[in-house]
Amino acid sequence: MNIALILAAGTGSRMGNADKPKQFLLVQNKPLMIHTIEVFDVNPNIDKIVISTNEEYVEEVKLMIKQYDLTKVAKVVAGGATRQISVYNGLQGCKEIGAKDDDIIVIHDSARPLISPRIIKDNIECCKAYGAVDTVIKATDTIVKSEDSETISDIPVRKELYQGQTPQTFKFSLIMQAHDAVKNKEVPNVTDDTKLVLLLGHKVHLVEGDKLNFKITTFDDLMMLKALLKIGKAEVL
Repeated sequence: MNIALILAAGTGSRMGNADKPKQFLLVQNKPLMIHTIEVFDVNPNIDKIVISTNEEYVEEVKLMIKQYDLTKVAKVVAGGATRQISVYNGLQGCKEIGAKDDDIIVIHDSARPLISPRIIKDNIECCKAYGAVDTVIKATDTIVKSEDSETISDIPVRKELYQGQTPQTFKFSLIMQAHDAVKNKEVPNVTDDTKLVLLLGHKVHLVEGDKLNFKITTFDDLMMLKALLKIGKAEVL
């Protein structure tokens, strides 16, 4: 079974929207997160969907699932104060709907609505072969490192650098083991699931993403998304 775990528990603080988190903002008269979930709901490689959202919005999300007839959503769970907790709670939700050790868990940000079917397919196929994969794109600009935010500390070799996206996809037993390993230890909050898997000593393979699979983080990102949807995504692929 291939399960999409959609993370929709962020606050969207960088968007500057005080009323609701960004994943609930309307884009073409539809909440941003619904655009994302629909991509997985119609994908033939996805069997079920679990959503991890803000605790106070769980019931609202359940109503939205019915409103937009999202037939593959099997569970909506309350997330937490950090991404790590939200993922862990989502994984518990996957377990409750019957996830087995070798099942594939495709973890994706609700604020990346332009994910392509190709990326989803590649994640699943690569995960079946290797157990852990991350979606990335090659860094095209020179990356400058500064330790004091005022002067350059280092300029890493660009050909070795990639920009991380989602999905991050794992076999269920592996990602549960990674989260359980740090759950009761004094480990700083990890904002990336691949980091937890790497801490186990397990390799994470790369899947090629694309520039359209960007995360809606700022108001400029939102305006870009609206422009792309207006002209039609197919015309810019």
